Amino acid sequence: MRTVAVVGASLAGLSAARALRRQGYDGRLVVIGDEPHRPYDRPPLSKEFLAGDVGEAELALETDDEDLRADWLFGARATALDRTHRSVRLADGREVRADGVVIATGAAARTLPGTEGLAGVHVLRTLDDARRLRAELAAGGRLVVIGGGFIGAEVASTASALGHEVTVIEAAPTPLSGPLGETMGGLVSALHADHGVRLLCGVGVRGVDGIGRSSPGGARGRAGTVLLADGRGIPADVVLAGVGARPCVGWLEGSGIALGNGVTCGADGRTSVPGVVAVGDCANWHDPLAGAHRRVEHWTGARERPDVAVATLLSGGAAAPRPPRPPYFWSDQYGVRIQFAGHASGADSVTIEDGAPDDRNVLAVYRRAGHPVAVLGMNQPRKFTRWRKQLTATAA
Repeated sequence: MRTVAVVGASLAGLSAARALRRQGYDGRLVVIGDEPHRPYDRPPLSKEFLAGDVGEAELALETDDEDLRADWLFGARATALDRTHRSVRLADGREVRADGVVIATGAAARTLPGTEGLAGVHVLRTLDDARRLRAELAAGGRLVVIGGGFIGAEVASTASALGHEVTVIEAAPTPLSGPLGETMGGLVSALHADHGVRLLCGVGVRGVDGIGRSSPGGARGRAGTVLLADGRGIPADVVLAGVGARPCVGWLEGSGIALGNGVTCGADGRTSVPGVVAVGDCANWHDPLAGAHRRVEHWTGARERPDVAVATLLSGGAAAPRPPRPPYFWSDQYGVRIQFAGHASGADSVTIEDGAPDDRNVLAVYRRAGHPVAVLGMNQPRKFTRWRKQLTATAA
């Protein structure tokens, strides 16, 4: 290969570029990013950066002396992949021809329908999102978080520590029941009540009512009340919509790349088109243990899986795929470090092996037919790490 294009300049794209050089590729390397920023770390956006404890410089993922000998194209949005001419087309009319392509375009935050143009309503996915939300929170007021997932919970935790009145609204009966299961999802979500954050579960959101005069063709005013499906209204000065993310794969329509909840990949990152692999939040990899495809939206997946995908790309698919490690993620909420590895959905039981639930200090193991398939730790870093290593060894 003489030229490899990495489409996406966040952690997964940067990790792929590093893997290419580390694995001996010495040809032309082009990294294409739709944001104007160099690669930055996203996890602090909902925590330390939002609280003002770290600045933008501290989010940088590259080291000061790092040189990947890459052509960086920032603020360049990919619009199409031409498999015939092996090229990536950009919104500004440019075209990048490449012998190999790494798709790492990530995911975009879902917005709340009907809130377009309404001031005070935010999502949190990018640095620019975090800048806007931080500026609003600095003015104080009541925050309503729609969605009790990890991003919503972290923002609620941060805002509560800053002194805001916070309400979290979750449509499901139990927050985090998807990734953690009902029992442990309920235990983790109890952190909200522990710290005076109001949590409303099992109710949907009908919309956000604005206040202020709207000018013809202009802004619709500012968020004032979150309207619930049961008829209640929750006053709000700032609203965060934490209602999930969608993979950024629309630009691949018509390319011949198989799509389904992202880019459909094998267990080694290969796509349906030779010479093209996918990594990160947009990649729906096959999980041999589960016998199904899974899209893993976690920091560790974006850092680790590019090594496997790049080996596949450089070998033309001849490299024996290394099984990916079980998915791992962490979340910091209200001073508690929450860690999880594996898949809770495959478990038929969960037991607390150590700690006390009332102290929010537990080590819980998920099992299927008696075999561990996942582990959750709340302020149990050492024992969690041992269990995670055991899960990894079993997966290998």
